[in-house]
Amino acid sequence: MRIVFLGAPGVGKGTQADRVTAQFGWPKISTGDLLREAVRNQTALGLEAKKSMDAGKLVPDSVVIAMVREKLLDRSCEKGFILDGFPRTVPQAEELGSILRDKGLQLDRVVNFRVTREDVIKRLSGRRSCPKCQSVFHKQFAPPKIDGQCDRCGSSLVQRNDDKPETIEARLQVYDAQTAPLINYYEQKGRLSHLDGAGAMDQVYGRLSTLLSGLVNR
Repeated sequence: MRIVFLGAPGVGKGTQADRVTAQFGWPKISTGDLLREAVRNQTALGLEAKKSMDAGKLVPDSVVIAMVREKLLDRSCEKGFILDGFPRTVPQAEELGSILRDKGLQLDRVVNFRVTREDVIKRLSGRRSCPKCQSVFHKQFAPPKIDGQCDRCGSSLVQRNDDKPETIEARLQVYDAQTAPLINYYEQKGRLSHLDGAGAMDQVYGRLSTLLSGLVNR
């Protein structure tokens, strides 16, 4: 299955994608992870991306597309994948379609996670990340065992720049202007399914698992 997870920042796409990978075996492709790895390694693409990420803006299409194209050509994606954070614009969606067509493939489903703006702000502002192993926690919903310390490696947790209050609103404005149009784009192609992203993680995953199981068993 070739799937895109769509939704505003903070709706839980990444967390749910990890659980889908564990259940169904489809690898998760997170542009956020790809970009942060490039930034850590200080590659040319990573340095270019960092300027936009720190300002809460979308990374240029040319940078993101180059990374995604390379990943999709990897053998690990031969039986399917979950795209988390890509595409974010209609031009990116068109480029994704072109990449897949070149391989004789197409998307099976686009899942749009629906969460209120208030919940998005609450989720993002409480998120804490480990700069060493990249584990993610939440002060309210998924706190670490020891406050401020990563459960996995013991490093001190930090609040990423793009999770700070002054950046969140900028990210949501960018989403409204550039990413939300993808809902109509994929709806017109008959590929879109809406999913209620509210509630506890297990509740959301229950709804998502039912949706995906139905697609697999068709």
